[in-house]
Amino acid sequence: MDTTDSIQRQFGDNAEKYATSKVHAQGKSLSRLVEMVGPQPHWRALDVATGAGHTALAFAPLVDHVCAADLTPQMLAVTAKLARERGAANVTTAQLEAAHLPFPDASFDLVTCRIAPHHFADVAGFVRESARVLRPGGRLAVVDNIVPGSRLRGKKGERERDAGIYVNAIEKFRDPSHNRCLSLDEWLDLFYDAGLSPIQHETLSKRIVFDDWAARMNVRGDDLTRLRVLFTQAPAAAAAFLQPQFTGEQLDFLLWEVVIAGTKSRQSP
Repeated sequence: MDTTDSIQRQFGDNAEKYATSKVHAQGKSLSRLVEMVGPQPHWRALDVATGAGHTALAFAPLVDHVCAADLTPQMLAVTAKLARERGAANVTTAQLEAAHLPFPDASFDLVTCRIAPHHFADVAGFVRESARVLRPGGRLAVVDNIVPGSRLRGKKGERERDAGIYVNAIEKFRDPSHNRCLSLDEWLDLFYDAGLSPIQHETLSKRIVFDDWAARMNVRGDDLTRLRVLFTQAPAAAAAFLQPQFTGEQLDFLLWEVVIAGTKSRQSP
């Protein structure tokens, strides 16, 4: 099964859960994304990998039009339903792949993507395509989970990179459609390489309830036990990043997100 099929199957089977997921529907990263972007009433926006449409619907009252795009038809159906329920008549939907946007150059003032690029097979391609479809002065704004990582040589850099590999392995065990979370340094490099600057960014943490997180991907039985052990027996650097803790029988842990926005140069290439 290739990445596209894996994503469509995993998220198609769980689309309704994302409509009510507090992690996706709410959270500080969504409000910070809107604040960082500063949307304008005349803007046309594209929300890539919209999921249940929470980001698209957050921007809909603030811009002229939002195209909510996703690879999974079931997710788009949920988005369209939520848009109707909220009276967001300026939201339309489109099925597409993140690294192959079927729009002319300079089509949008804003491209957003929240809590999704870790599923993409080609994150660099997504960033380049987003820059292409932006008008000069337009903005790409992304929220995604990040992992430890470092350009440093020596043992400290190696420990951080190993911790990043471990955290990605946990994510992959829980969700086969997971590809790879990037580090902050990797995100900055991708934005600069695509000509998106100046760049604003900040990192946020969110405490996740393990059982709810696992249930969204239907992790059960022995797999649920193994997944829990990956947290409770994590190596020191990964444990310091995830900070797993118990309240009674309830396990929770930290996930870290980057909120990052870059502006396309107003100068012609």
